[in-house]
Amino acid sequence: MPFRTTRLKTPHSDLAAQFAAIRDGLEISVSFDAAVEAEARRATAHVPMPEADATDIEFVTIDPEGSKDLDQALFIEKTESGFRVFYAIADLPSVVEPGGAIDREARERGQTMYSPDESAPLHPRVISEDGASLLPGVVRAAYVWAIDLDETGKRVSSTLKRARVQSREQLTYDEAQRRVDSGDPLMTLLKQVGELRIAREADRGGASLDMPEEEIVADGNSWTIKRSQLLPVEQWNAQISLMTGMEAARLQLEAGRGILRTMPRPPHDAMVNFRREVQEMGIPFAEDEEYGAFLRRLHRNHPAAVAVLMAARSLFRGADYHVLTGSENPDDVIQAAIGAPYAHTTAPLRRLVDRYVLAHCEAIANGTEIPAWASEGLEDLPEIMAASSQKAGALERECIAAVTAVILAPRVGETFDGLIVDRREKRAEVELLDPPVTTTAVMAGEPGTAVQLRLESITDAKPVFVAA
Repeated sequence: MPFRTTRLKTPHSDLAAQFAAIRDGLEISVSFDAAVEAEARRATAHVPMPEADATDIEFVTIDPEGSKDLDQALFIEKTESGFRVFYAIADLPSVVEPGGAIDREARERGQTMYSPDESAPLHPRVISEDGASLLPGVVRAAYVWAIDLDETGKRVSSTLKRARVQSREQLTYDEAQRRVDSGDPLMTLLKQVGELRIAREADRGGASLDMPEEEIVADGNSWTIKRSQLLPVEQWNAQISLMTGMEAARLQLEAGRGILRTMPRPPHDAMVNFRREVQEMGIPFAEDEEYGAFLRRLHRNHPAAVAVLMAARSLFRGADYHVLTGSENPDDVIQAAIGAPYAHTTAPLRRLVDRYVLAHCEAIANGTEIPAWASEGLEDLPEIMAASSQKAGALERECIAAVTAVILAPRVGETFDGLIVDRREKRAEVELLDPPVTTTAVMAGEPGTAVQLRLESITDAKPVFVAA
């Protein structure tokens, strides 16, 4: 089952009402009360600007089309010994008053929630899409990382300071990829550094689960399910963010203060089961080969590639946040998929924990006192972030299910081709070829098996499939 982009349209305009009902059921609000909005307007009207001036650095942002909440901007230059990566992160701590209305509301929300028709932002839009966003052509306060790499992409040193920045351009992923392909100097350096960092990831024993992205988007008066493989530039861009998160973890570990994003190494039983499933699909997987190396060499056009990646999800579980006490061994707080300690720090407009990590890292990097609000606010963050992640996942699943039901409603009785990607006792998880959705059915067959399903009915807005 090769990766591709598939678009399926439904003319049902009432889906927006269903999305709103889903948000209401999950207690997700797209708006803020008057006190929060008023505080946000006051805060963005008088943002304290840093003395340091980095507006001469020709930063650009790279984000999905239509994005307004721009957390990061990058610039890369070649040096005599390798590369210097500048990474500017939106300065939320200068906008959010500790203990104020915005702060309290953000701790309730945890992160921005995305549904097909609109988002429920972590902060009022006057902050996240305007006053603190790294929009092109305007001067913004930012945390500016400068990370030096050698010619192999290995980290040499880094600095972090608050500074004024001015992004030159806002690029979409498609635009950035076209510039890579046309030889644009900055994008060429991003490709070079990105590929070097992927190689370093392999050296660390890291692993990437680059599942095809599934997104519901508005297309005129209808809705579309879009599934596509990541562009190469998205993977290279992600490596810059991961590298910055590793630097944030290093600083906090050295100080023994802060909060890390962790994930344990796959349990032995999970590895045994995954290796068995892969071998049953007819794909060689040697006993001494690391799962990260296997996933990197897996050809994404292999007929069983989707089934393999679905099965690999069992190896990427147990992600959590760990508040540092000062007694940690770095090996005990690793993010196994990255192969190193790691911290969330590059998306403060959209994720609560990043604001706290930034405040810790800037103080540690410059030998100043960590702000009291940042230290005192850590204790509840793991619970806040876990709850918000569960809610975000439920929102995504329910919205996709709503669109799927509408698309399939006129096709009751039809037969669909699919691929078993996982199974739980008698039920198989099946990836349909067309439409590109995942469903379950009581049927025989192991992961990687091509099957046919018949759509028997739509019950309570959920499709019911049986073996054809």
